[in-house]
Amino acid sequence: MVSSFEQPVLYPELLLDELTAEETACEDSDRRWWVIYTKARQEKALARDLFGYQVPYYLPLISKRTMCRGRTFNSSIPLFAGYVFLYGSEQERVVSLTTNRISRVLAVRDPAGLVRDLRQFRRLIASGAPLTIESRLVAGNRVRVKHGSLAGLEGTVLCRRGERRLLVSVNFLQQGASVEIEDCLLEPID
Repeated sequence: MVSSFEQPVLYPELLLDELTAEETACEDSDRRWWVIYTKARQEKALARDLFGYQVPYYLPLISKRTMCRGRTFNSSIPLFAGYVFLYGSEQERVVSLTTNRISRVLAVRDPAGLVRDLRQFRRLIASGAPLTIESRLVAGNRVRVKHGSLAGLEGTVLCRRGERRLLVSVNFLQQGASVEIEDCLLEPID
């Protein structure tokens, strides 16, 4: 059970691990992926509601440190402001709409690609590396990480303020996050 202070991020916990490419692309299944665009600052509240209804979802959160009046606060913020990823039936989608926290529901045309992207983000967040949120992506060189805790992740190389960054994205949203990385850890993808 989730306490009132603990934010449910993924329900069920093994959702992204258990789904195979065939299951996510299967049109015969009554469940499919939906991208929920919430009303302003309603992502966590919607996740709590979906958890209560036992509707499968993923809300990627990252830690953010802020200072106010000399005090430091740590909080968890959505990686993609305004978005929650729902894996449910038509009936579960309708149940989610009853929360009155949703602005739009977007159907996913490439569910296997979305699951692949979400798995990469889950690994990136779990690595604990400091992330920078990126929006409206511009295509660059596609690379794969060869070594280290991020080995196998694929993304795009960016140069920001003289540092190399690996940009991992959800193409459906045209948003992503980047992490500083050494060139020697990367290999080009053909």
